[in-house]
Amino acid sequence: MKKLTFAFLILGLTAFLITGCGESGKDDSWEKVEEKGQFIMGLDDSFPPMGFRDENGAIVGFDVDLAKEVCSRLGVELKLQPINWDAKEQELNSGNIDCIWNGFTITEERKKNVLFTEPYMNNRQVLIVNSGAPFKTLADLKGKKLGLQAGSSAADALNSAPDFKADLQEVVEFDDNMTALMDLEKGGIDVVLMDEIVARFYIQNKQKQYQVLDQELAHEEYGIGFRKKDQKLKDKIEQTLEEMAADGKLAEISTAWFGKDITTIAAE
Repeated sequence: MKKLTFAFLILGLTAFLITGCGESGKDDSWEKVEEKGQFIMGLDDSFPPMGFRDENGAIVGFDVDLAKEVCSRLGVELKLQPINWDAKEQELNSGNIDCIWNGFTITEERKKNVLFTEPYMNNRQVLIVNSGAPFKTLADLKGKKLGLQAGSSAADALNSAPDFKADLQEVVEFDDNMTALMDLEKGGIDVVLMDEIVARFYIQNKQKQYQVLDQELAHEEYGIGFRKKDQKLKDKIEQTLEEMAADGKLAEISTAWFGKDITTIAAE
């Protein structure tokens, strides 16, 4: 009798473990967003033109407009959540945000911890100097001070060019690119390494006297980042972007910000 009771206990425990494992492995990421009626977008609010604050303090940008259209089509509210970009993956994995969407560069290192959509835009890491500065090539920057945003793909690009990095006098990290550019203008640093899309938008709209060097440090692609287990949510957002590409809305938003369609996501 005792043996029979023990056997039933083992069977019951096994069934419980199987059921429990099945539930914990369930992907209900989209259902959770749909149920709460809100999609939380984690972004750097000082990264024009992808996401930044306008003169009234409202968060605007190309990625913001994309997310608004996606959420409108999915019938959920978009919540914009500014985050410390240097802690973006912690914000995502702790559940504070549903995605990282703000000129987020896809890298092999990030893929280990983040589930990315297909890329929707190309970018380069370029070097910005003051107009009239005697720098034309990477070699000209030997012994100079370089600034970049902490936790950005600019840091990854610099680390992937060890010889160039070793020739620099100093690498200075800033909270955001705009602060780095202001320090460049004041002469605190000699060059800023940053996203070309952001740099050219800033130069054009702020009418600042900066120069973009011809040599790039890295070619990149932007994607939207999700928790590794949130496949269904990622697929839902990606599918909606593909629908927007197919009906022309993606091109319309891109043209409004950049004067032409520079997106790369394929139409469904």
